[in-house]
Amino acid sequence: MKIPNFFIVGAGKAGTTSLYYYFKQHPDIYMSPIKEPNYFAKDTDINEFIKRHKGVNTFIKDFNEYIQLFKDRKKEKVVGEASVSYLYSKVAAAEIFKYNPNAKILIILRDPIERAFSQYLMNLMIGLTTEKNFIKEVVNDYKNSKGILGSAYLYIEFGLYYEQVKRYLDIFPKKNVKILLFEDLKNNLENTLKNIFVFLDVDSNVKIDITPQNPSYVPRIPPSINKFILKWGRNLKPIIPSNFWNEFKNFYRKIFFENQKPVLSEKDRKYLLPFFEQDIKKTQELIQRDLSSWLK
Repeated sequence: MKIPNFFIVGAGKAGTTSLYYYFKQHPDIYMSPIKEPNYFAKDTDINEFIKRHKGVNTFIKDFNEYIQLFKDRKKEKVVGEASVSYLYSKVAAAEIFKYNPNAKILIILRDPIERAFSQYLMNLMIGLTTEKNFIKEVVNDYKNSKGILGSAYLYIEFGLYYEQVKRYLDIFPKKNVKILLFEDLKNNLENTLKNIFVFLDVDSNVKIDITPQNPSYVPRIPPSINKFILKWGRNLKPIIPSNFWNEFKNFYRKIFFENQKPVLSEKDRKYLLPFFEQDIKKTQELIQRDLSSWLK
């Protein structure tokens, strides 16, 4: 059996981090210790990505190094990873198919405007932007984007799903591609997990701790100060024991971040909808799911 044989390919900010942690609990599923190795997203401008993400490099380029991520797999029948760059990448679907044509693909789609807002809140939280105006951040990013992974944050481009999903449906057998909506996770998580486990042909009755993962917070302190503190923290992280680091992170969030996330305004939603409207209609037809709520 060629491994990995399972890929969560995106979309980013659509519940993939939570799914990754849920799948790690299943005795028949082995997930890579690095959630997003990004090996098959070979069209990424890695240097620009590292610069834009303040020195963070999550891209594994060497095949042997990539395969070593799965060396601790025991008898698990499903072996996977969760690189959300693979959905937007124009080459990842073909590269994965070339490596393992029998691989199973999981895609989760989220209302693209809500998705962009969630990405913006995350970038604000981790100090990748100090722009307090959501629309200004998105529009500036779009104007300066080259459309290439790593060249910008791609708030809008990541949410243009039609071509991204079609690439996988064109290449892989339909029985090997499962497409979900973020609403499926939000409204009926336990049943959705059971359906995914059936798709993966593993025990669907395994009990999973479904505590949410990867929440976004908004800093109470000025973004520039938050950015400085986070940069200082990233430099110290490699030398701090993980249990202490987690305690520090939780304390920092409790003291310096708002408990309630901002809500996307109706005004901002109406401004961004024209960017996505036609793509939503095409995606709806492609995946045969009702996406009318995304058009409101």
